[in-house]
Amino acid sequence: MIVCVDAAYSDTASAAAGVIAKSWSDGEPHDTVIVQTATSADYEPGAFYKRELPLLEAVIACMSLRPATVVIDGYVWLGRDGEMGLGAHLHKALENTVPVVGIAKSAFAHDDWSRPVLRGVSKRPLFVTAVGMACDAAATLVAGMHGAGRLPTLVQAADRAARAAVGTR
Repeated sequence: MIVCVDAAYSDTASAAAGVIAKSWSDGEPHDTVIVQTATSADYEPGAFYKRELPLLEAVIACMSLRPATVVIDGYVWLGRDGEMGLGAHLHKALENTVPVVGIAKSAFAHDDWSRPVLRGVSKRPLFVTAVGMACDAAATLVAGMHGAGRLPTLVQAADRAARAAVGTR
């Protein structure tokens, strides 16, 4: 079982959604978990994880079963030197027991460590990073996820569910 997670914010609320699938190739969610809060931490440059991590942890805590893998919208690592991104912080919070795959839509500065993945007819890659599994294996799994477009169907579903929970589109 995998879970694709994403968070969204408005002026008055924050939310995270977890779209649960039984396999990487599923096109429909098995279940969806949504967590809402009245406020969130302010965005802190260089410490994005402080804002998003508590929401993602709350989603996973609400799941009836621990996921085999978590897919996030963002980077796991922020460089070859091991600087932790959101995904690495989540992996640590999960006691290093659940692999985390990061799918970023924009390249991090000087990125030469992620695996670019082209999906569908898009000419713009997704940038895949991972912890708890080999990055090449993660890139292959992301490439095989359901959806004809650049973003996998379940990743899009997590984004939409989180945005809907805070009333943004």
